[in-house]
Amino acid sequence: MAEPPVIIWEHEVGCLLQYRDLIPRLEDALGKFSKRDSAEVIQPVRTAVPLQKHNGFMGLMPTYMENDGVLTTKFVCFYKREHGSSLPAVQATVVLLDPEYGNVKAVMDGEVITAMRTAAVSAISAKLLMRPGAEILAILGTGKQALSHYNVFVEMFSFKEVRVWSRTRQGVEKFLHSVGGAVKGCGSVEEAVRGADVIVTVTGSTEPVLCGQWVKPGAHVAAVGACRPDWRELDNVLMRDAVVYADSREGAMTESGDIILSGAEVFAELGDVINGTKAAHREKTTVFKSLGMGVEDAVSAKLVFDQWTAQANKL
Repeated sequence: MAEPPVIIWEHEVGCLLQYRDLIPRLEDALGKFSKRDSAEVIQPVRTAVPLQKHNGFMGLMPTYMENDGVLTTKFVCFYKREHGSSLPAVQATVVLLDPEYGNVKAVMDGEVITAMRTAAVSAISAKLLMRPGAEILAILGTGKQALSHYNVFVEMFSFKEVRVWSRTRQGVEKFLHSVGGAVKGCGSVEEAVRGADVIVTVTGSTEPVLCGQWVKPGAHVAAVGACRPDWRELDNVLMRDAVVYADSREGAMTESGDIILSGAEVFAELGDVINGTKAAHREKTTVFKSLGMGVEDAVSAKLVFDQWTAQANKL
């Protein structure tokens, strides 16, 4: 008889998941995904169920990694909130199953997993695509994703200056208080991004906030928001001037308004660069369009469960 599922709460996930362990596993997973080998990764494009009354969607993100024995799905609800709303923009739960028996092994809070794996993949994109000697990081947005991106980027890279912008002064002040580091709050997007080597967009915007004319040639942009086909963060100038990379080509062509509405071409997936089948154009302006993938949740959930099991066995 199967054991009852383990419940792993948000604070536990935060203690068990560390970037130093997560990043190499994500790099491996991205490479496996881009090989399109069904024994490595089976991952359909996210199914989105409209929650019209609440101005949101529920996404279902199943993944099966046969060779690794990992079967998961994530339930994620995301919303277009009014500015100043106290309601969460994203809520997520990850379920880990036994692929042989089909029973649920663990149910874990998906907030930390979503925040950390998304930020980690953005950092991988910067590791692969930003110019050597990058000195200035700009973050557009001040929510949970902004914080997770700040944490991993300052852990992995040595920037001389970090800038942040939000639609509200309160958002900037709250972010500065949260990070406690030397971060410059900016009053406009243009002020934040002029001369920046790396730009992270983690906004709830449905219209472009970042204009190509403000982006310095050779900069790297990790675009994380705007995960619907009619939502935008980046303008057409930037999308058409940059070399565009994605986590999933199919996901980008189905879900990314920045790509669909601009008519931009996806040059490569990050996994293609990791596998050595596509070039990393560090000398050019690059955009990494992040949609998030089930395989990222799968390896994260497996890591959390393995760490939880190791700790439980010590007791």
